[in-house]
Amino acid sequence: MALNEKLIMSGYEYAKEVYQAKGIDVDKAMENTAKFTISMHCWQGDDVVGCEGEGGGASGGIQTTGNYPGRARNGDELRQDFLKAISMIPGKKKLNLHASYAELHGKKIDRDQYTAEEFADWIQFAKENKLGLDFNPTYFSHPYAADGFTLSSTVKKHRDFWIEHGKRVREIAEVFGKNQDAPCVINHWMPDGYKDTPADTVGPRARMVEALDEIFAAKDISEEHVLDAVESKLFGIGVESYTVGSNELMMGYAVSRKKLLTLDTGHFHPTEVVSDKISAVLQFMPKMLLHISRPVRWDSDHVVILDSETTRIFNEIIGNGLEDRVFCALDYFDASINRVAAWVIGVRNAQKAVLQAYLCPNKELQKLEADYDYTARLALQEEAKSMPFGPIWDMYCLKQGVPVGDAWLDAVRAYEKDVLSKRV
Repeated sequence: MALNEKLIMSGYEYAKEVYQAKGIDVDKAMENTAKFTISMHCWQGDDVVGCEGEGGGASGGIQTTGNYPGRARNGDELRQDFLKAISMIPGKKKLNLHASYAELHGKKIDRDQYTAEEFADWIQFAKENKLGLDFNPTYFSHPYAADGFTLSSTVKKHRDFWIEHGKRVREIAEVFGKNQDAPCVINHWMPDGYKDTPADTVGPRARMVEALDEIFAAKDISEEHVLDAVESKLFGIGVESYTVGSNELMMGYAVSRKKLLTLDTGHFHPTEVVSDKISAVLQFMPKMLLHISRPVRWDSDHVVILDSETTRIFNEIIGNGLEDRVFCALDYFDASINRVAAWVIGVRNAQKAVLQAYLCPNKELQKLEADYDYTARLALQEEAKSMPFGPIWDMYCLKQGVPVGDAWLDAVRAYEKDVLSKRV
């Protein structure tokens, strides 16, 4: 139900006074939130199927659950759905693509031959809608990944194929980066691993390191246009016992090769939290990439909610002034609910966490900590949780020209009736 503007203003004026009493500039917080970039993943809209025209979905230890009607079946439908989603989401956004979203238009070429031409429609779409593009090699959902190995494969033909794919992705990303006002961030994630305990744990990792070195040595690309990140994982379905690209391997690679490290909130043991790793990782590298998801027991990629970990992640970034050093992308795929709604819910929750972080009295908390006043620090941390954030969020959405409260849900329902339900 939409809130009327008079009611929004009434709540906002009260909330603004509460925050101002704590020395917090609400208008500045909203202004900063509007500049904070969230990279939105295209694969939520089509269950990670892609646009290549072959294959039935994700593999490599990941899967999408559910069969909600209205899945985007091609690039045009996916772009249509994406536009609908961002019309209900405030803030600055980028579009994150996988290489499997290449549009071949009848051409018979494989991933080791892709060029920017296969992404021309995405480039035009990004220009028209003032969106930056991020990119990912797709080291899964392919016959040459069917045995569970890509860059670490013992089959030279397969390994060479994936190395060439990585090179092509970087060249395509360079084109993306030259057409936008921010670098294209590439995330290299490889699903390689064994279901059961291997006899040789050294060989696959040595081959992966050598393959990555070959990919990055192929062309000198300016960081003005492209930033490369490598992502670790704990395990995936079918590779539960041994993951080649473990956290230690990818962290060591990133530090020694001066690449970004990607930390995904679903890629660690259930008792680990990524929020605590951000300040540690940034002691050894200038920038990093986050993939924010919601793990339930494992890397299940549920829709992001405004939980304590999501809130803490953004408070770690913003409270410590790390906005220019941490790139934030979302990574989840849920086919059990309306896919456009899943985008809207997840990205709006990430935006809420950003705004909350800018409204947190971080400077005061840090001063109390420096003065060893841990009693007051804890007291104010807890009091901050019950400050009237909701009316500030409503005003932020109003200023951004997007639906306030749950009014966006009516728009999604209408879109489902008029558009999604007709896809059969």
